[in-house]
Amino acid sequence: MLNRSVCLLLALGLCTLAFGQRSNIYLFDIRQDEGGKISFTTPRYLTAFNAQGSNTDPSFFSPNELYLTVKLPSTTQTDIYKLDLKNFTKTQVTDTPESEFAAARMPEMYNFSAIRMEKNGRDSVMRLWQFPIDQLTNGKPAFKYLSGVEQYYWLNSRDIIVYKGGDPSTLSIMDTNSDKIETIATNVGKTFARLPNGNLAFVQKNRYDDWKLMEKNLYRPKEVPRTIIETLPNAEHFAVLPDGTFLMAKGSKLYKYNKFTDDNWKEAADLRFYEIRNISHLEIGPERIVPSEDGNAKSTKLAIPIAIVAE
Repeated sequence: MLNRSVCLLLALGLCTLAFGQRSNIYLFDIRQDEGGKISFTTPRYLTAFNAQGSNTDPSFFSPNELYLTVKLPSTTQTDIYKLDLKNFTKTQVTDTPESEFAAARMPEMYNFSAIRMEKNGRDSVMRLWQFPIDQLTNGKPAFKYLSGVEQYYWLNSRDIIVYKGGDPSTLSIMDTNSDKIETIATNVGKTFARLPNGNLAFVQKNRYDDWKLMEKNLYRPKEVPRTIIETLPNAEHFAVLPDGTFLMAKGSKLYKYNKFTDDNWKEAADLRFYEIRNISHLEIGPERIVPSEDGNAKSTKLAIPIAIVAE
């Protein structure tokens, strides 16, 4: 367990895994020096209010607002919660008989989306819903026909990247105006991210262990994705920093790769000290101003928040 100084963030009550499996969320500030060295500072344990439950899908709506999927040990469904990282408070956002998960702020900023597990007879159907940020009205399905979505990313108010599991798994772009879906990759991992140049990074899997981190040019849809680097063995959880540096998780360790400075993955941190052993998700937030480490109370600098999900 983290010591008391690490647990300060939500001492009042403030862990994608299979829902019901115990998981927790931790917050760090990432700082980079001019040589590209990365350090992880200001550790905070965010999910003490549900330490024995499942806490997943962290999503930054602003530098100090983090939405997450929560399943309490006493419930059968997941709900969306909001953590105010500045005022140390939490708010339950959804409270329905169905499960909602994977919240994301929509491009027009007034609504957020989440996947809802709808009952359809004896079966369940995953559909993308949208909800108002102010919670003044109930939500509604974002699309009439789209279902089976397990992960997604809004490119803009019209286009959305969707991931569907199965054999094979698929990564597709959907035009929300026409409901047209174009598959851009198959046999892919669940993690994907937008790069600073606007392209999409994802993990290409195959039956062997040489999985590859790929880059797809979204402005040239017919262009074949190119290989960036092989992943760590059987690893698919990654995130991208604003300068294009990749972070990839393997067990308790985080590795970095920047094509301009690194020839291979380099260990950036081992988080076993915080009893973080099996990292399953990384989420980068917007840069924020934090106190400098030089001891000057008036001195500040920029840091990048990262939310880490781990068993």
